[in-house]
Amino acid sequence: MVLLTKMVAMKTFPYRTLFWVSLFAVAFAMIETAVVIYLREIFYPDGFDFPLQLISPDLAVVESVREVATMLLLVSIAAVAAKKFLTGMAWFIYAFAIWDIFYYVFLYLFLGWPETLLTWDVLFLLPFTWVGPVISPVINSLCMILLAMIILKYREHLKIKPWHWAGLIVGAIVVIIAYTEDYVSFMHSDFSIFEMLNVSNTDSVIAKAGNYVPQAFAWWVFLIGVGIHLVVIADVFRTGRKSSIKNK
Repeated sequence: MVLLTKMVAMKTFPYRTLFWVSLFAVAFAMIETAVVIYLREIFYPDGFDFPLQLISPDLAVVESVREVATMLLLVSIAAVAAKKFLTGMAWFIYAFAIWDIFYYVFLYLFLGWPETLLTWDVLFLLPFTWVGPVISPVINSLCMILLAMIILKYREHLKIKPWHWAGLIVGAIVVIIAYTEDYVSFMHSDFSIFEMLNVSNTDSVIAKAGNYVPQAFAWWVFLIGVGIHLVVIADVFRTGRKSSIKNK
């Protein structure tokens, strides 16, 4: 009877969709890696390092739009894979996490970079430059995969509580603060946050950013954000498991 229950549970898990979403994310990671390899060949022929090379405002806009397009692609595959918002969110964070992890896997295979998991990287550009050791986005990605698998496993009866949503949002904000704190502190000597976001200041902001070298990662802030997420993930698992047992 227990074996039969396990077999039924296996059939209900969307393994076919998992395969195709995973394949999409890995392939997309390879495309992203290729773009970065080309950019590094042009701007960092001697190897990537800080400070960042100055690029024209036009290229900065193109790169920002490319990042938005990246998010839209991941949202699109999630929308195709799911019929409900909750499962769609699960597929989105799963695809994002697999894409992010394999991006670093492919960079290491082709360039031997990063040298270690503590190597600094530029993670995102919107609305400010995000930087951090490579291990930090990998940790976030592992948390995303864990949450996605829990949601997909218990998707039939799982109810996400309001405080779960609040915790996920607050945790994400705290993590983003950790990624942007060092850069914003550096830029704040010449610009307010509103001035950094003002398009008319693009040239001067890029010039200032060209001198930025990361000094310290706010690990304690980052770990608080990750801790909030893990507390939420643990309770989502507990809630999903309880609902599953109740509805058997």
